[in-house]
Amino acid sequence: MKFYIVALIGLFITACKNSEQALQTNIEIPIAYTADSERIRLDSIRQKDTLKTPTYRSFFNDPILVALIDSSLVNNRDVQLAYARIQQSKAGVAFTKGIRLPDLNLAINSGARKFGDYTIDGVGNYDTQFSPNLTDAQQIPNPVPDYYVGVYSSWEIDIWGKLKNKKRAALLRYLASEQGRNLVIIDLVSAVARNYYSLLILDRELKIIQESIELQENALQLIKAQMESGKTNELAVQLMTAQVMESKSMKLEVAQDIIRNENELNVLLGRYPQTIKRGELSSEITKFSRVSATVPSELLAKRPDILQAENNLKAARADIKSAKAAFYPTLQLSGSLGLQSFRLAFLLDSPSSFAFNLTNGIVMPLLNRRALKAELMDAKGKQLEAYLNYEKTILNAMTEVYGLLQFKENLEQMQQIKTTEVSILQASVNTVNALYLSGRSTYLEIITAQDYFLERQLEALQVQLRNFNNQINLYKAIGGGLK
Repeated sequence: MKFYIVALIGLFITACKNSEQALQTNIEIPIAYTADSERIRLDSIRQKDTLKTPTYRSFFNDPILVALIDSSLVNNRDVQLAYARIQQSKAGVAFTKGIRLPDLNLAINSGARKFGDYTIDGVGNYDTQFSPNLTDAQQIPNPVPDYYVGVYSSWEIDIWGKLKNKKRAALLRYLASEQGRNLVIIDLVSAVARNYYSLLILDRELKIIQESIELQENALQLIKAQMESGKTNELAVQLMTAQVMESKSMKLEVAQDIIRNENELNVLLGRYPQTIKRGELSSEITKFSRVSATVPSELLAKRPDILQAENNLKAARADIKSAKAAFYPTLQLSGSLGLQSFRLAFLLDSPSSFAFNLTNGIVMPLLNRRALKAELMDAKGKQLEAYLNYEKTILNAMTEVYGLLQFKENLEQMQQIKTTEVSILQASVNTVNALYLSGRSTYLEIITAQDYFLERQLEALQVQLRNFNNQINLYKAIGGGLK
């Protein structure tokens, strides 16, 4: 007997033994956006929402843009799909909500059993027919009917936390799906804003080109007058006319770009093609609220992709704990309570037909545990994948914010230079026209000056658009855009 007890204990220890250590996930990040800065472990950071990012309502100073964003959040199909994915995750949470509680089911059963004449049950039931202790109602027929009305329950006692960790994993994946929705919302807000400011820039380009066409046509009339007076030749008129045609062609291209941007914005708004209501480009509506992103650790509390990867990693850890607990003994309780009889007429004859059953047992896997080992191996592989994705997401986030901060400074300097350059070229156009009238410049210089002036104006607008997009991308990169 002692031998069997010792053997049972040994098998128990073998079943429960799991010497493999959990994956260490101590990620270190720099305290500044430079590689040579001091590093700190994520485990030692208290992730508080210290980064006060303004909502899109306060970040953008254009009420028309804010109204468009509001509309897109209601009608955009990607946002609606994100909500649908959240509902799927909610189903997983609902499924595991009562996973640690006992089941309770109502059963109404009927059936019949026919025993062979040369079986223990058959001989025993036949022998009872001659017992003087049985009444006629208690005689067992052959075949034997069986009627049951009652409830039955089963309960797995969660000793090792297997069910608890399954529930936790489902909840964490639900939270990850919510962050996925937030990521879609932030992408949508930034996409609507970029398209809107692109339209403002294109409107200004269209206006500049039209002004340039008028300027060129005035110069053309001047050259024609000079040709009639014999001071120039037909070649000057032809080149100036070609310049006007080129500008008109450019105007049509910009008009087509406006249509394309309006179509893209209408898709984001979840509506069919139509004209986008918008204001005019001005310093007032293009003034953004200032955002700060000086401490990398603050991104951990704001960026949805980081929070999503973190929740997925935590869910993978819970899956491993649940998979490990599957190797341990399981305590199961089951029972039934109801009315049972082999005669339907006596089924409701309580308490004579009252019956119950209660069983309990311990089940533990000892041999042939390949399915459990495969499940644990799969959980560990998914945890490693989640960890690497988490680390990669943090790295990409910090690199993105660092690049946008550096680009912001360069764009501000570029915009100042372009503004000065445009002012100089505007003066040069006036100068060359005056010199041409006095005979001290040629028509080629007029054409060149006007071309440079138009090109630099358009280049300045593109720099301004890049500056807008960079500020929007920076706002998005630090987790801004949510209500």
